[in-house]
Amino acid sequence: MQTYLVGGAVRDELLGLRVKDRDWVVVGATPKHMLAQGFTQVGSDFPVFLHPKTHEEYALARTERKQGHGYHGFSVYSAPDVTLEEDLLRRDLTINAMARSEQGELTDPFNGSKDLETRQLRHVSEAFKEDPLRILRTARFAARFQPLGFSVCPETTDLMRTMVAEGEVEHLVPERVWQEIQRAIHELSPCTFFQVLRDCDALAVLIPELTLDANFRAAMDTLQRVHAGEGSTAERFAALLSPLDEATCAERAKALKAPNDCQQLARLVAASIPVIAQLDPIQPSASTLLELLEKADVWRRPERFSQLINVLECALASKDQPQLEPLGKAAEAALGANPQALIKQGFAGKELGSAIRAERLARITQAVCR
Repeated sequence: MQTYLVGGAVRDELLGLRVKDRDWVVVGATPKHMLAQGFTQVGSDFPVFLHPKTHEEYALARTERKQGHGYHGFSVYSAPDVTLEEDLLRRDLTINAMARSEQGELTDPFNGSKDLETRQLRHVSEAFKEDPLRILRTARFAARFQPLGFSVCPETTDLMRTMVAEGEVEHLVPERVWQEIQRAIHELSPCTFFQVLRDCDALAVLIPELTLDANFRAAMDTLQRVHAGEGSTAERFAALLSPLDEATCAERAKALKAPNDCQQLARLVAASIPVIAQLDPIQPSASTLLELLEKADVWRRPERFSQLINVLECALASKDQPQLEPLGKAAEAALGANPQALIKQGFAGKELGSAIRAERLARITQAVCR
């Protein structure tokens, strides 16, 4: 029984980066051996165990064979006769296919350390094409390491393009796609993720609306600005879909299975941009401003309204559009309306709602539309 540190921990150690998580592979053992040493089994598809003290993951060496489409179309073989090299062979990229023994010896059968030096993201073998999720993972690693000078090597881009042409990406389940997108938009260079997907034609399958040059450039510009401002996941996702019209945005956000807060903010941004574009910068329409505030539900969702303003500022930054100052002033003025005072005046039911709206409109007119 031999134990090796594998994957990202070895990669990051060689890059001089802080190691966040450590994963181990065990060669020459059985589940019975692991349980006898106090490990707890947690894997259902293949044997993965938690160390009794460190709670780090220890997986028995295994091989995989493609049997169907998508992420789950694999049969797994795990036994004491599986070698370390066979286990590393099934991994995605060479920089993730290195191992270090407990004595410190590096095992690097696929020249991952050389690819670290030359800043290349390269597939380990042709087995890469058996799992379409690896396209998204490769794009995400590119987004993480782009600031260090990494790029996807041409051979791997060609292989990913072949996978797309063969329809493999269409078999990815939306939940897995969303998980990768959510992680990617928080990487150091989130736009690189989408550029890699575009280069291999996967973006045309996952978010086809962004394949248009104008939409792609606008989305990346907005996403980069939101990223620079350390925006939330919802703000980053809304930035990504900001060039789309409201109906298309809502449809795509739903298809990607984004969380409700992400879907709602993305739709608000898409709906607001064309309305703001038509506002008169000198004499903006008070009723239009009020409608925007009502659609955003600023009365009950002030935090979301703040996110909306942040994304709109980023989306409109490079366009010759009116500034968002009138909308901000309108919100401040409208929030000054006092429903309790109107109730004391005898308003109730539908009449109260109409009175509140009329006061909000009057306040907006006075504050913005002079």
